[in-house]
Amino acid sequence: MDAEQAELVISRVAHRTTVLGPGVRAVVWVHGCPLRCAGCVAPEDLPFEGGVRRTVADLAAELNALSADVRGLTLSGGEPMAQAGPLAALVRALRRDRDWSVMSYTGFTLEHLRRHGTDGQRALLAELDLLVDGPYVAARHADLLWRGSANQRLRFLTGRHAPPAEDRSAGLEFHVADDTLAWVGVPPVPGFRETFEDAMAGARTPLAVAVPTPNGEDGHGVG
Repeated sequence: MDAEQAELVISRVAHRTTVLGPGVRAVVWVHGCPLRCAGCVAPEDLPFEGGVRRTVADLAAELNALSADVRGLTLSGGEPMAQAGPLAALVRALRRDRDWSVMSYTGFTLEHLRRHGTDGQRALLAELDLLVDGPYVAARHADLLWRGSANQRLRFLTGRHAPPAEDRSAGLEFHVADDTLAWVGVPPVPGFRETFEDAMAGARTPLAVAVPTPNGEDGHGVG
């Protein structure tokens, strides 16, 4: 099968954000995760059942049609390394039209992926500029840039991006569309989702959630 006809199972796509990686980025949240980090902020993205099936070619066309100032792509979930082969193909397809910066979250460590990863996982690693690795650990929740717990690391895999001058949360974004309030980002405080949803339920406000990957409150366990 042509790699660009391979299917990805995703939860959602955000066309523009500035809180999940350097600069202005799109985000793809994949559906399904083999890990079960306690405190995952997006448990709805953990099951491998469900989700939306998209071909690599179809998703690449959507992303490459975005405004030219959207220069980055962040892969979240779910667990991107569970669909690493098709995601590597997506990045290659994207970069034929635009010089994308690509970042991914994973609950695995970089060392584990390099030593024990599949061919697809190594292929995706080879395409990444930036990786947030390691499981979300609720007891180590911290106010950090693009990640939720102190064990998680920013791994700069190319020279495209440099370590930040200040390692603090990028904050959250709130978007209103079709009478629905959605938020994107890594909560800087533990228990944010529960507190926020309780408040919205009291206000009877429809709520949609868009966050990192399933690690908890950040990259993995951050749905």
